Amino acid sequence: MSSMMHAVSAMAPGMGPLSGIQGLPLQPGEGSAPPVSPRAPGMGPLSGIHGTPETPAPFSDLMNDAVGAVNQLQDQANAAVTGLMNGSGVDVHQAMIATQKASMGFELSLAVRNKAVQAYQQVMSMQF
Repeated sequence: MSSMMHAVSAMAPGMGPLSGIQGLPLQPGEGSAPPVSPRAPGMGPLSGIHGTPETPAPFSDLMNDAVGAVNQLQDQANAAVTGLMNGSGVDVHQAMIATQKASMGFELSLAVRNKAVQAYQQVMSMQF
């Protein structure tokens, strides 16, 4: 390590450790790097477009919205199947697409629930 430091300090004037790399300054501090400005107060990665800080939505709100969306998909699928059975102008492919959307939404919500339960069980099995 000391021989490397000696070799760097013995370089000719104007020759920095990065002088052979194209586009890099010869000496530390040389070059035209743009100045880095700190973020304005209250401006974080979750800030709004207009500069007002946003707080992230609580996890319970996200889960309630997701369950509501799955419920809405299920209601649409039920309406499509009922319309198909009554002959009120719903095509077979529309009913099948609606039921598949509801099925996939339910499977996704079930997978998220299983991951949440698994994470809870892992946390509860930790020993402090």
